[in-house]
Amino acid sequence: MKYQIAIGVLVMAALAPVSAQLVASHSSAQNAKPSNLAVQAADKPVARVNGVVLTDRDLLREEYTIFPYARQHNGEVPKEMEPSIRNGAMQMIIFEELVYQEALRRKMTVSPGKLQSAEADFRGQFSNPEEYQQFLQTEFQGSQQLLREKIRRSLMIDALLKIEVEAKSVVSAAELRAYYEQNPKRFERPESFAIQTISFIPPEKATPQQLQEARKRAQEASAQAKATKSYEEFGILAEKISEDDYRVMMGDHRAVDRAAMAPQLVQALLSMQPGQVSDIIQIDQISTIVRLNQHIPAGKAKFEDVKAQLRKELEQKKTNQVRAALDKKLKQNAKIEVL
Repeated sequence: MKYQIAIGVLVMAALAPVSAQLVASHSSAQNAKPSNLAVQAADKPVARVNGVVLTDRDLLREEYTIFPYARQHNGEVPKEMEPSIRNGAMQMIIFEELVYQEALRRKMTVSPGKLQSAEADFRGQFSNPEEYQQFLQTEFQGSQQLLREKIRRSLMIDALLKIEVEAKSVVSAAELRAYYEQNPKRFERPESFAIQTISFIPPEKATPQQLQEARKRAQEASAQAKATKSYEEFGILAEKISEDDYRVMMGDHRAVDRAAMAPQLVQALLSMQPGQVSDIIQIDQISTIVRLNQHIPAGKAKFEDVKAQLRKELEQKKTNQVRAALDKKLKQNAKIEVL
């Protein structure tokens, strides 16, 4: 984990209500570099949370975290996205402050050793001492103590979120199995074919001569393709000579639903064994050579095959719900003013 002075990424904040999508994480020191902040932020108050003032510097840093590409464009955010990004950033810095105040209320502390280690990690993210000093001067008037307090604050927020969100978002093996069993249709898979292709594509409105040239290229490639002995060999050849977009992925289409394939392609694949390479298959004006990697029958995906991804998905969903509930709880008795 990297320690940072600004906590908070509001995932999908621009697209969904904060109650459903509050997902925070620490933004890095790299993201906190002051090049544009120094120009655009004037420490103007933008909100008060139980009397604590949050500034445009906090807000702008969070906007950059949500939309990092702004740093590459002189701090500018696309006009159509600006209101939603600003709103997401505002909600995040308010949430951050509420979490910090709750940590203080609980009298949570950070050990000297942990704080020292975090400071060292933070400083190490800068390219050189001069860059670090520039950051310190711009963001904290050169005060190491102010930076230390900001890091301490970040660590306290992180600690409370681990207790109130992370620990409460774990999905058990029993929950995983129950979801799998209760949602069988979701794990049904159609008959499909895992394939690689080498294709030769004539220009649009091709002349008879251009069509003939494409077929000739395919004929010359056919013997080379049939001589390949593995996924890698066929893929390397596809990268060199194929004319379709899949050449950049070694010609690999992954698993393709049978229903989405041209009939002549399906007919060829049904007569092949995994590892075999087809003759030239003509689909309209495109000449294609196919390698069959796997014929996957229709059926239900095995629990073991989907368990890891399913756990990740369910824990993310649970995290969003738990975090949204925490946000709502913290706001119940809070006095929040957006200025």
